Amino acid sequence: MPSVDVSISRLDRLYLAKVADQAERYRDVVSSIKTLIKSPEDQLTFEERNLLSIAFKNLTAQLRNQWRTIDTVEKKAAVRSTPQQVALMHLQKERIRRELESTCMEIVELLEKFLINSANPGEEKVFYSKMRGDYYRYLAEFTKDHHDDKNASASLEAYKFAYKHALVTLEPTHPTRLGVALNFAVFYHDIWDSPERACYLAKHAFDEAIAAAEDLPAGQALEDSLTILQLLRDDMILWSGEIQ
Repeated sequence: MPSVDVSISRLDRLYLAKVADQAERYRDVVSSIKTLIKSPEDQLTFEERNLLSIAFKNLTAQLRNQWRTIDTVEKKAAVRSTPQQVALMHLQKERIRRELESTCMEIVELLEKFLINSANPGEEKVFYSKMRGDYYRYLAEFTKDHHDDKNASASLEAYKFAYKHALVTLEPTHPTRLGVALNFAVFYHDIWDSPERACYLAKHAFDEAIAAAEDLPAGQALEDSLTILQLLRDDMILWSGEIQ
């Protein structure tokens, strides 16, 4: 029987990842893209990077929503629940938390060992550093009340690096720079319980982008940035109400 060549090229793996993404099989997306990262010098293309980012975003969003759903049910049913039922809900929440922790640390490890180190200065390094801040923030949602919370500290350090790097390498209207500002502000609000800091950061990024947009050539597209600017404005309104 003649042998069949089953070797898979980089383009094949990208194709598999794109098909898996369309089918919402995000674990398969991650598996395909991870095969392209084998040494600290390896880099992903823009398309490969975005597929990896979207996959982990969906995986963690699903787990975070599951945990919140059970937490809400637990609080609503607390009075009517038996001790055994309460224990079972706690057990399920803990299973989800451990799965979320494993998923977050999987992408953090890729970022810290490979992707950030090999990233080009500018947008790529900002993008990966922001991702590092995001996934440590998700972990800090469960540990922020602990003394000496390492997840919150790691998230803060990652966001600070990403934001400072964005300020000197990206235009104020750049969607990646605005995305860092938005998520950094969410960190201050959700993890540090500081709507004042969150509002200050969001307003600074928003005002700079609006001022810069006025000087842009007519017809220059800002669609991606406009969505983030809207989110920044909505959060500022919400957080300002909390401060008052």
